[in-house]
Amino acid sequence: MCKRPAPKGSPGPSPLPGLRLPARGQRILVAVSGGVDSMVLLHTLKELAGVRRWKLAVAHFNHRLRGTASDNDEAFVRKTAAAMKLPVFVGAADIQQIAVTEKVSVEMAARRFRHEFLARTARQRGMNAIALAHHSDDQVELFFLRLLRGAGGSGLGGMQWRSPSPSDRGISLVRPLIDVSKAAVEEFAHARGIRYREDATNRSVDFLRNRIRRELLPLLRENYQPGLNRTILRSMEIAGAESNLAGELARGWLGQREYWRAAPGKIYPRPSLTETDFEDLPEAIQRQVLKLQIIELGIAPDFELIESIRQSPPKPVAVGAKISLSRDAAGCVSRCPLPAPAFRDQSQAVKLIEPGQLVFDGLEMKWRFGKSAKYFGHMEKPTAGTELFDADKVGTAIVIRHWRAGDRFQPIGLTAAVKLQDLFTNAKVPRARRHQLIVAEARSGVFWVEGLRISEKFKLTEQTERALTWKWRRL
Repeated sequence: MCKRPAPKGSPGPSPLPGLRLPARGQRILVAVSGGVDSMVLLHTLKELAGVRRWKLAVAHFNHRLRGTASDNDEAFVRKTAAAMKLPVFVGAADIQQIAVTEKVSVEMAARRFRHEFLARTARQRGMNAIALAHHSDDQVELFFLRLLRGAGGSGLGGMQWRSPSPSDRGISLVRPLIDVSKAAVEEFAHARGIRYREDATNRSVDFLRNRIRRELLPLLRENYQPGLNRTILRSMEIAGAESNLAGELARGWLGQREYWRAAPGKIYPRPSLTETDFEDLPEAIQRQVLKLQIIELGIAPDFELIESIRQSPPKPVAVGAKISLSRDAAGCVSRCPLPAPAFRDQSQAVKLIEPGQLVFDGLEMKWRFGKSAKYFGHMEKPTAGTELFDADKVGTAIVIRHWRAGDRFQPIGLTAAVKLQDLFTNAKVPRARRHQLIVAEARSGVFWVEGLRISEKFKLTEQTERALTWKWRRL
């Protein structure tokens, strides 16, 4: 438990500088974790509730990630809400187990279940807004988190002060502290003597966001840009505004084209309209036009999906096991069943006696041989499109072919071979893509699969006498 006592002679109540205020008369569900940010948010909103005619309630979600510490957080929030005479609603879930079961990150599972709980509680209690305690430092961390994951302009634009709940678009998320720095939040807590709890996981570097906060940002501030927050927040504002403009232009273009649903899962433009052709639109607007239609079809868009549809009309692009999307020349995105991909029978026998190369179904492969194991430390290190194998374990006769049903493979680090089908599933390789991948098979088994780790059975060891350097690239 942390308590920062107010210094003697501290001033009376005053609004937190930079605070954004929800509209008067709103019924607001305040999300409170027990940490300094959410406790400052709760105290500030409670202080202004009478003047602003707000009806407040407190919500807390127990992720059960820290054992008794999580339960103590819950008890602290309950006690605080009771002292303020505010109703409190608590939800809980075993997020660690859910993340394992659903094969997602703990952060992703926690965010989804937390938002679902908040939206459900707000809806059931007639609340029209959920207040979250995000501040401007959170925005900077989010920028780098999304940058590292390859986000576009809308993602790099960060969180808005007001946005719809991802679990219920009829409920607004409001972030009153979004323009307030972390330092100002902590200073306010100190000045008011606000009690809060520390979350030990905030110091853990097991989470990417924490590594960004504790390692990357201090490095950038010290060695590159002391005013990092100011410049990043400015860049976020620019990226967000430009993304919003592109989105509005795309919606306007779609509206002028009078797109309409003529059948479930398909959208058609009226043929009589002759506005700007899709192909003549700037690339940014094309992407937004496709993104809006993909969302309308109930599918989460990402850059790779949008680009695949944009650049290869009318070729279908696989989205899941049974669904594909394509677009026509007019920019219309349609949804259609994906035919089951067939296994390919092509194969080619190769002799690995001397350096050589070949092209097989659009993939160029080259190979050569290296020195014995005592020179291993001086050999070429593997790079993208290059792997090293024990040449004698591979042998002189191999077969280049496509994946076949029943193929087994032992990636480096595993103790036994497993079905390639299972490896593809775990690596989330699309079904259609699997049938395009090339494998290289020696007499004793598959030693290389395009896009996967090398085989444990054929790796270099201290006993290796000759090394096989294997290079490949798509033409």
